[in-house]
Amino acid sequence: MSIIRAGDSLLESVREVLPDIPVGKILIQRDESTALPKLYYSKFPPRIKEFTNVLICDPMLATGGSVICAIGELLKVGVEEERITFINVVCCLEGLKAVLEKHPAVRIVSCEVDAGIDENSYICPGLGDYGDRFFNTVPEN
Repeated sequence: MSIIRAGDSLLESVREVLPDIPVGKILIQRDESTALPKLYYSKFPPRIKEFTNVLICDPMLATGGSVICAIGELLKVGVEEERITFINVVCCLEGLKAVLEKHPAVRIVSCEVDAGIDENSYICPGLGDYGDRFFNTVPEN
């Protein structure tokens, strides 16, 4: 399952390894004034609750809000927490702690744990907006 849009970058790699897997999508956008997630859309494969493993793809784990929301939606359709693995590129301790306090059975796989989050709830040093970097949509100054 990809958290649209930045998660699509990781999904491409997962599908190269597992080309026949069914794919779900979820659109969760962060409210920039509150840093809280807002769910806009979700579409899951039929019988997802029967899958042995469900991967959530999103490259960054800062506050944990988006992935906690995504996990909540999976739980609503019957996916067991123990079957969920969240894969990301960069995370921070605050996000790891938030996700594991709420969903201790979810596995998290990350490449890097950065120092923390700043006053705007962005990972420091982080990578900036991963989706903008990957899709080459970085706003001009």
